[in-house]
Amino acid sequence: MYANEFEEIVNKRRSNRAFDEQVEVPDEIIKKGLELAILSPNSSNMQLWEFHWISDKALLQAMHPLCLKQSAARTAKHMVAFVTRQDLWKKHAKWNYDNVKNTIGDREPSKREKRGLDYYGKLMPVVYRQDWFGFSTLFRRVLCFVMGLKDPFARISGSRDQKVIVHKSCALAAQTFMLSMTAMGYDTCPMEGFDPVRVKKLLKLPKGAEINMIVAVGKGTEAGIHGERKRLPFDEVVIRY
Repeated sequence: MYANEFEEIVNKRRSNRAFDEQVEVPDEIIKKGLELAILSPNSSNMQLWEFHWISDKALLQAMHPLCLKQSAARTAKHMVAFVTRQDLWKKHAKWNYDNVKNTIGDREPSKREKRGLDYYGKLMPVVYRQDWFGFSTLFRRVLCFVMGLKDPFARISGSRDQKVIVHKSCALAAQTFMLSMTAMGYDTCPMEGFDPVRVKKLLKLPKGAEINMIVAVGKGTEAGIHGERKRLPFDEVVIRY
């Protein structure tokens, strides 16, 4: 139904590295893009992310050297730091649990609703819990090994697996945001080149937060497009079974 429009947006989206410094990006454009990013698919609806919207001119200037003096950072009218919050799993699991509970009210829960309560009340603690002595990780590893002997099993054991989960979800949100900016006539540049320690300090992020990427936003220029877009051949990256 929207195939042509979507193809046009995907083809138009380019990483633009030099924005027009005379063209402002209205706040409502960024707000709408972030509202759409919140709708992105994410693991178990845990939404272990935060989107740190930077529009203050002084803060944008301070971000430029921390983003390794990239031209996209220098000319950006806004930046959004997409941040994972694995440390908020308890709060978000409870939020999901309460949503299921509130839907049930005083009546007897259905089988699906019981599964939902167990999912957020029992399974999410197994997936995300950490402790100083590593007992939770050991338990998950043993569980994955034993359960995996008989049937296919989601092998989520240590902190590394948890980080992969939350970073995948956060990246999906960043992509939604970038496509929405393109759809509304503006341009973006996702940046992985930045000093995470200094950016975390500047944005006053807590210890448990990790920066997935920083997206610069503005009105792109021709100079900001570094040549024709090149991609590996379809048959080299698509393996059909």
